[in-house]
Amino acid sequence: MEALNSIVGAINGVVWGPLMLVLILGVGFFLQVGLKFMPILRIGKGFSLLFQGREGQGEGQISPFNALMTSLSATIGTGNIAGVATAVFLGGPGALFWMWMTALVGMATKYAEAVCAVKYREKDELGNYVGGPMYYIKNGLGAKWAWLGVAFALFGAIAAFGIGNGVQANGVAQVLESNFGVNTSVTGVVLMVLTAAVILGGITRIGAVAGKLVPFMAIAYIIAGLLVLLINIGNIGHALSLVFTYAFTPSAAEGGFAGAAVWAAIRFGVARGVFSNEAGLGSAPIAHAAAETKGPVNQGLIAMLGTFIDTIIVCSITGLAIISSGAWTSGESGAALTSLAFANSLPGGGHLIAIALSIFAFTTILGWSFYGEKCVEFLLGVKSLMPYRVLWIIAIYFGATADLGFIWLLADTLNAMMAIPNLIALALLSPIVFKLTKEFFASNGQSEEPGGSPAE
Repeated sequence: MEALNSIVGAINGVVWGPLMLVLILGVGFFLQVGLKFMPILRIGKGFSLLFQGREGQGEGQISPFNALMTSLSATIGTGNIAGVATAVFLGGPGALFWMWMTALVGMATKYAEAVCAVKYREKDELGNYVGGPMYYIKNGLGAKWAWLGVAFALFGAIAAFGIGNGVQANGVAQVLESNFGVNTSVTGVVLMVLTAAVILGGITRIGAVAGKLVPFMAIAYIIAGLLVLLINIGNIGHALSLVFTYAFTPSAAEGGFAGAAVWAAIRFGVARGVFSNEAGLGSAPIAHAAAETKGPVNQGLIAMLGTFIDTIIVCSITGLAIISSGAWTSGESGAALTSLAFANSLPGGGHLIAIALSIFAFTTILGWSFYGEKCVEFLLGVKSLMPYRVLWIIAIYFGATADLGFIWLLADTLNAMMAIPNLIALALLSPIVFKLTKEFFASNGQSEEPGGSPAE
């Protein structure tokens, strides 16, 4: 196990090195500039379309609203509670600033991903819409790039078991054991049963559950987080000054905090930001490809909200709660750090975090099961769907009872491996994204030619 740890650790150091951070931020910034900062300037248009998108219009399987909720079900998870805390613990308060920067450029990345997903989606043998990086590489870039689509699907199918299964199940098991004394094996079995009840029904059932559960849990968590910030309102100004100061200067050791270099703030801020909002990973467009939408740009405008909601709203509340409450110098890390921040301010705050994390992680398991199975379907065809779902359900138990450290490391590494083919594809397909966007807004953004018909 030690040898495996060191091998994965070495790979992790390479794939999350300076080159990867430049690639993620660079492609996002390139897309944001190419779109003339439209994703930031037109965020109101996105929310307007989201409200209208509760009912599907056009070809697809789930409403645009449920497509966003499915993608949010996969992104709002342990990354928002444990991931933000880990970033602050390892990189200091300045890591939160770099999470924000990742999100601002990530909105353009997420927009481009969804535009390409709907533009180049196909219908499979079962009559379902399928899309995502492997399909926009295949249908948008042509045969000479086919290997890149296969690479993404392979990394995605395996990565799903890390980021979307093992990490989430482990997070739930640990937090329920420490807060309520629930045995990890019991948690594993209960999660298996609940997951099976949803995912065996496919994307329609996943979308329906996500459409109800995600808004409820996100709003409840935001309200609780705002209460913590209200209680610590006198410290908010100081907390924000720490975020901006330590984004560019090394953070000194304080209390149980060991101190961190600026590079650590950037590295953990960007890595945990991507882990949380998944912009650039290529996972979310797999869900958006199934949307009943008028066209690619319509869904892109809705998709970019996922990054805004996940990081600018939810992660900011977690990060500022940890910093303003003073818990960041306690020496705690992960979900325990967030629990401490809430418990210090709200009666029963620790238990509240335990419940929130459990629900967040459960919906992430649902969303990522869909991402993983679509990657496997691309590689092996529709006959692989049911075996994959069964394997997914079984893996939950092992995730719940395994060692957390290695699972985090593996998930983090595979995240980066997924991002590389996707970011290359987005850069190469950017002229198509810019063209479709220009045409959409030239017609005042009122209508769009039906896009995303099955590829010939």
